[in-house]
Amino acid sequence: MSEQELLAELASGDEARAEAAAVRLAAAGEAVLPALEPLLASGTPDHRWWAVRTLGQMTSPRMDWLLSALGDPSAEVRAAAALALAAHPAEDVAPLLVQALDDDDSIVAILAVNAVASIGKAATPALLEAFPKASPRARIHIMRTISELEDHRAIPLMMKAIEEESAMLRYWAEQGIERLGLNMVYIKPE
Repeated sequence: MSEQELLAELASGDEARAEAAAVRLAAAGEAVLPALEPLLASGTPDHRWWAVRTLGQMTSPRMDWLLSALGDPSAEVRAAAALALAAHPAEDVAPLLVQALDDDDSIVAILAVNAVASIGKAATPALLEAFPKASPRARIHIMRTISELEDHRAIPLMMKAIEEESAMLRYWAEQGIERLGLNMVYIKPE
């Protein structure tokens, strides 16, 4: 099947055919990027979604395109971008992913948590920097991500969050403290 035929399959509206085309196009790597670019700019959210899905399956996708898709008007496209970024963790994208933790769509925000966590401890500075000025919803997602990273640099923030009014914020801070093994109480035997 030619590249043009695969692109037609990708935009066909038939999920099985589009998925098969996405896999084949992704396997072609950088060679198909010029052909995917118009789909990313399409006025049809489904076309943009399949373009992002294809990028996410590539060995070395265009990270700038995935990051741009995080700001797409369609929540489904933003979710696909967050999922793709989780599969391709890169430290330099952490600040933009941290912004996605405040997405209006809860699925996008949860997928962004996973994407930030996939970066690992290298994402901790971006999370710590974003926390003080984040919305209450984003603060919970930031704390959840921090708790999964098990980074000692976040201990002061977790300890402070335990005193917050938000039950969810306290829960994730306590989980982080527990994962670091700092919740133990030692009693001196008599």
